[in-house]
Amino acid sequence: MISRRIIRIKVLQILYAYYSSPEKSINNSEKELLFGIQKTYDLYHYIISLVLEVVKFAEEKIEIRMNKFQPTEEDLNPNKKFINNRLIWQLKENKKLNLYLEQKKLNWADNPELVKELYERLVESDFYKEYMADGESSYTNDRRLVEKIFNKIILTCEELYQVLEEQSIYWNDDLEFVILMIVKSFKKFNERSDESQRLMPIFKDEEDRQFLKDLFRKSILNHQELRGLVDHHSRNWDLDRIAFVDILIMQLALAEFLYFPSIPTKVSMNEYIEISKFYSTEKSRNFINGILDKALKDLKEAGKVKKTGRGLIGETK
Repeated sequence: MISRRIIRIKVLQILYAYYSSPEKSINNSEKELLFGIQKTYDLYHYIISLVLEVVKFAEEKIEIRMNKFQPTEEDLNPNKKFINNRLIWQLKENKKLNLYLEQKKLNWADNPELVKELYERLVESDFYKEYMADGESSYTNDRRLVEKIFNKIILTCEELYQVLEEQSIYWNDDLEFVILMIVKSFKKFNERSDESQRLMPIFKDEEDRQFLKDLFRKSILNHQELRGLVDHHSRNWDLDRIAFVDILIMQLALAEFLYFPSIPTKVSMNEYIEISKFYSTEKSRNFINGILDKALKDLKEAGKVKKTGRGLIGETK
């Protein structure tokens, strides 16, 4: 599922585009936002299928060696532990994954060099060699290997980033978050999982879908108030030298403080500080943290922060 952090980042990106455009349309920007979320969900399925392409490449290499004119004993009796990995077989047979890939026409047919590069990096890795040499076989070890492939091979492949950037502007910053989603999905698999095993839905629930729309619209409709708060608490700074993305990060955090009673202020604060690590300099992060901390203190003293239910978690008077 698309996590709330990804939702926040997508809203931040679309707000930046909205305010940078001479023609501002809330409805069009919201459609663009929803399309961007859908593209992230496409990438989730697309990247899962990449490990299957690596396995297919491994199978083809084994077949070629077995059919050599004079195959060696090793050629005729290859170690098939990787291609027989149980989690990988479950992914191969997963109906929802295969149907989604087919409907969206997502495949790696045009990127054989990328698949070859990933395979070669994999077979040279220590964790792969240890897995293949281990005489014991367990579903846990099979899953652990696949998780390492995503985290240590796919995530760190520069060639993959180039391919994704060429294919979609919506995928530029999504790979790390998508791999987190993928690995989390695998926790739901077990030895008894069959072809109907569910993958993650695009949203956790309707509340998350509504959060996406509300965060975007409330940030725009209350722009003057939110910008005023940023300006007020930054009055000792040269506002012209503050990066616009930093201002938007603070406005989104303030929007959650004020207009989302079920979200604890500590959660909002931590989320936007983490997001600033990707989109701001270290100096900017410290600045954002300081401004939000002062603004939140003043808003609470003025009685403007009204949290209820889950939003009260961690709150102090």
